[in-house]
Amino acid sequence: MKTMKTKILILLALIGVSKVKAQTSPLLNQYFNNTYLANPAMAGAAAGADVDLAFRSQWNDVPGAPVVQNLTATYGWERVGVGLNMNLDKAGLQRQTRIVATYAYHLPLSETAKLHFGLSAGFMNQRIDMQDLIGNPNDGQIGAYNTDHKTYFDGDFGVALTTKGFNADFAMVNLKNYFKRDNFKLINTPVVYASAGYKIPLGENIFQPKVAYRSFTEIADIVDVGGQFGIANQQVLFTAMYHTSKAASFGVGLHYKKKYSINTSYTTQTGALSGYTAGSFEVNLGINW
Repeated sequence: MKTMKTKILILLALIGVSKVKAQTSPLLNQYFNNTYLANPAMAGAAAGADVDLAFRSQWNDVPGAPVVQNLTATYGWERVGVGLNMNLDKAGLQRQTRIVATYAYHLPLSETAKLHFGLSAGFMNQRIDMQDLIGNPNDGQIGAYNTDHKTYFDGDFGVALTTKGFNADFAMVNLKNYFKRDNFKLINTPVVYASAGYKIPLGENIFQPKVAYRSFTEIADIVDVGGQFGIANQQVLFTAMYHTSKAASFGVGLHYKKKYSINTSYTTQTGALSGYTAGSFEVNLGINW
């Protein structure tokens, strides 16, 4: 029994390291195509409804490798936007579910400029999936993990400025990390997100360089630098980002009539794990009306 406990604890430790490395590389879609993922202020920034489904997994089939599933839905009126962000992270036996609802207000500053404010509120739950556990489900240490990681309140707050060409974001995300009521913090999720970008017309095409900054509580901050190049009236998109975590992301997207979209991307593994596992593959399906 003691041997089984040791194996379980070692497995959880290894999964924890892998999960930290995986989650420090966010969904690539958040930088250009679905900025609501990174900043609640962008919920309903465009009039009408928008639904986006995302899935990310490691390229090679490693048992227990991190998997991310995400669904966002937004609706925008002239000045008000609402949104729903549902996220499920799986890594080995660990499960993390986060669901938040969002209210955003979009204040016109001029004909082409707007100031956006957004607030998300909801809950997060972390647990070990007992159904997939190979071992003693009555193990006290496993039960203690689920007891200590209760469902709790979480949320985000953000502001953004958009003009015809320039855009800037600032968000305080995963507000749980700001609370002092307990010692449990999410070290692998950012607490601050900021970015700036500019759309450069190139004839009928558009190139948008962007730089982003993500701050964490217990690990090194990360800077993301890259851009997106859109051709064919923005219906074909090429994206590339370099992350100072020694990872890089490359994506291709098709936006048919700017209504239906499919975006695919590949993110290389961070430097510490590049020799052990392959990178991750991401696919996003979207529709707006």
